[in-house]
Amino acid sequence: MSTSKGSIRLQAVVLAVGVLLMGAKFMAWRITGSNTILSDALESIVNVVAGAFALYSLVLAAKPRDTGHPYGHGKVEFLSAGFEGALVILAGALIIWSAIQALLHPVPLHALDTGILLTGATGAVNLGMGLVLRKRGRRLHSLTMEASGEHLLSDAWSTAAMVLGLLVIHLTSIPWLDSLFAVAFAVYIIITGSRILRRSVAGMMDEADLELAAQVIAVLEKNRKPQWVDVHNFRMIKYGAVLHIDCHVTLPWYYTLEQAHDEISAMERLVNAHCAQEVELFIHMDPCITTSCSICQLGTCPQRKAPCTERITWHLDSVLDNAKHGTQAR
Repeated sequence: MSTSKGSIRLQAVVLAVGVLLMGAKFMAWRITGSNTILSDALESIVNVVAGAFALYSLVLAAKPRDTGHPYGHGKVEFLSAGFEGALVILAGALIIWSAIQALLHPVPLHALDTGILLTGATGAVNLGMGLVLRKRGRRLHSLTMEASGEHLLSDAWSTAAMVLGLLVIHLTSIPWLDSLFAVAFAVYIIITGSRILRRSVAGMMDEADLELAAQVIAVLEKNRKPQWVDVHNFRMIKYGAVLHIDCHVTLPWYYTLEQAHDEISAMERLVNAHCAQEVELFIHMDPCITTSCSICQLGTCPQRKAPCTERITWHLDSVLDNAKHGTQAR
């Protein structure tokens, strides 16, 4: 819980700083009249709104499980990331509209040097906050914090490019470049928002993370015991920072309930010891049958009916199907 409280405090600080940066950007726009700076200021509104929703999401995700939410509240992180991605895309569209208006109705630019300094300072602050949020989000497997960090980093990089563009405008005195740079930044922002939204939708739709699933299966394969005859119907979904895995495990039919429970507990400890995030396993136990002998590696089995003729390597292709190896699907 202390980790959750630390994340909430960090997000609250980021939100407060974001409000101050938004004020600084709009001040820079009022001073210069630059449409490019206005585009950056408009995105800062998105930063603040998205930051507020991210803070609420972290508070909600930290709540313990209850009767109505037996898997916890972690899925709200996908909703938060999707909301942020949609706002980023909206900001990009508004920036393009503003740039087109500026081309149709040019506004003279002034005091660009002051605007460049103010905007550059806000970009540096966003860069620092974005790096911190992204690092913590990846470490804690929090999509909300990682999305917030990626958003602030994209804002920082677009600000850096914008400052360079403003310097070009300042040196060349070509005013229409202001709107051209604004459109370029908007396209970059929309692409970033689309990526965040894509990850959010994938999480809400329980899209399988096959790369992560392969890593978990590789841990089981590397440390498998002879009495773990078979694994199949392997499925994995994510609720916030917690992975939920369910699968079928074939064990010797003559094991007592206590022995079978010990083996399943050993698998749970193994997976949690080798994974960087919390894993909850729901394992259905299957008794071995006669046809299982051909793949069983338990050399001391007192009930063996046939010799072992092959070893099934556990990997994505071999454990995802809902069928015991060598038998009919069930």
